[in-house]
Amino acid sequence: MRASLLQIAVDPDEAVPSRRRRVASMVRGQRGADLVVLPELWTVGAFAHDSFAAEAEPVDGPTCRAMAEAAGDAGVWLHAGSIVERAAAGSPGDADALYNTSLVFSPDGELVRTYRKIHRFGFDTGEAVMMAAGHELVTVPLPDLPFGVATCYDLRFPEQFRGLVDAGALAFVVPAGWPARRREHWSLLTRARAVENQAYVLACGTGGTHAGVEQAGHSVVVDPWGEVLAEAGTGEEILTVELDPARVAATRERFPALKDRRLGVPAPSARR
Repeated sequence: MRASLLQIAVDPDEAVPSRRRRVASMVRGQRGADLVVLPELWTVGAFAHDSFAAEAEPVDGPTCRAMAEAAGDAGVWLHAGSIVERAAAGSPGDADALYNTSLVFSPDGELVRTYRKIHRFGFDTGEAVMMAAGHELVTVPLPDLPFGVATCYDLRFPEQFRGLVDAGALAFVVPAGWPARRREHWSLLTRARAVENQAYVLACGTGGTHAGVEQAGHSVVVDPWGEVLAEAGTGEEILTVELDPARVAATRERFPALKDRRLGVPAPSARR
């Protein structure tokens, strides 16, 4: 199967509606791919905290509509990165609360999954105080390669990824807005999550500089053995790679470390 990661440069001088149209066109250009992935908060910028409230939208808002149409036109599974979601009255969570919410679409343009980021970054500033936390693990039933969803800072919490493995994930899709000053952590953590869970990691970041924060870029695809299959640079770039879903089972059979788990919830195959 073919996956394309669209590493978007978030230019503060580009209006959000203009960027939304441009990215939708980029998604349409990926016809022939099976899965397309966008970065975290690409509409506004992951560190543009002052713009979060103004650019917040409901799940079924303009970004959802644009990405649904683009996914349907291209005939691809689309992880459309994340938006600043403003919760509506009657929705789970507090009405009017903000969430960092990922949107996943099927090839017919249907919104099939949403994921509210569980671990918010900022240490009592920025996202950590401006946004509410999600509480649910989310997997997506991509044919042949079901994947778990995580976002950026979630990478630092391995228990979330172990839970996704227990839920059947063979891969992880991780949109991010990771800063350049911690790029080595990005490289280390993406490979670590792949190795310890024997799963693919498709991690899509942003390029350029926004809100004064230089972005790491370096979107990456890592295989279940921890080998880097493809890696982007620091600017806007499309990273395309062929994945072999059978490699997950082969890796787990060749080196069955997951069967030796003794702490926490046992692997499904060990349950009686």
